[in-house]
Amino acid sequence: MSIEWKGIFPAITTKFTAADELDLPLFEKNLEAQLSAGIDGIILGGSLGEASTLTTAEKEILTKFTVEKVAGRIPVVLGIAEGATREAINQAALAKKWGAAGLMLLPPMRYRSDDRETATWYKTVAASTDLSIIVYNNPVDYKIEVTLDTFDQLQELPNIQAVKESTRDVSNVTRMISRFGDRFKILCGLDTLALEEMVLGAHGWVGGLVAAFPAETVAVYRLAKAGRIKEALDIYRWFLPLLELDLSAKLVQYIKLAEAEVGLGSEHVRAPRLTLTGAEREKVLQVIRTSVANRPTLPDYLSL
Repeated sequence: MSIEWKGIFPAITTKFTAADELDLPLFEKNLEAQLSAGIDGIILGGSLGEASTLTTAEKEILTKFTVEKVAGRIPVVLGIAEGATREAINQAALAKKWGAAGLMLLPPMRYRSDDRETATWYKTVAASTDLSIIVYNNPVDYKIEVTLDTFDQLQELPNIQAVKESTRDVSNVTRMISRFGDRFKILCGLDTLALEEMVLGAHGWVGGLVAAFPAETVAVYRLAKAGRIKEALDIYRWFLPLLELDLSAKLVQYIKLAEAEVGLGSEHVRAPRLTLTGAEREKVLQVIRTSVANRPTLPDYLSL
């Protein structure tokens, strides 16, 4: 399946049971809610999906299960975050074998590569596969920036097609478009900047809080792209206290708590993460419950 790289791509959470096993029935419940809301693709094994704690066997189960359940309706993308180039190549091959349509490829983990090494990393992995690739550009969290000059080198690889723009600099959308036109699709990777970046020309949104609020997320995107900015902004302003949960180092716990509150998930996380307790949990719950109590009525966004 080819990937158009526009619209809403949830970086979906991985559901666990109390016994720390994959909870596929709960995962499917959330997946169906995402599909019903009108998402355009789905990303497995991202940071929000607790990828660093998943075994290769679990990634295989999740990927094959998702591919089967979506049944060609949307593309399935698998995250790759490895420290060695050869292991990233191996994961890319496995992703294709399991039925994924694309890869979300991070720069090398645990080593701060320079521009030459970063470009070589992406070119080497991309040359090993025909799967479509979205580059994850997040220098704040991962300390490596995929610069404009690096993207210039990546143009020669036809399957490097998009960027998850998480530099936290909304001007980077304009820089990318000014330099490369439509060569790379741009998907906002930070919930709190999504509407701003879409107004500037971003093609989509790799969302976090979409895990708990899929309809609101898709509505913001479709209204914005239809030019109905005032309606999108009204929803976005309601949404912002929730979207700010995506900024925390504990975004997994915060977003899973939101999923549990709306009946689309559970609070179970995999160690070393621990579920929230005490005043911290109550503070996050207050944000979630206040927002849910004031949840907006959405227009007919699915027809847009």
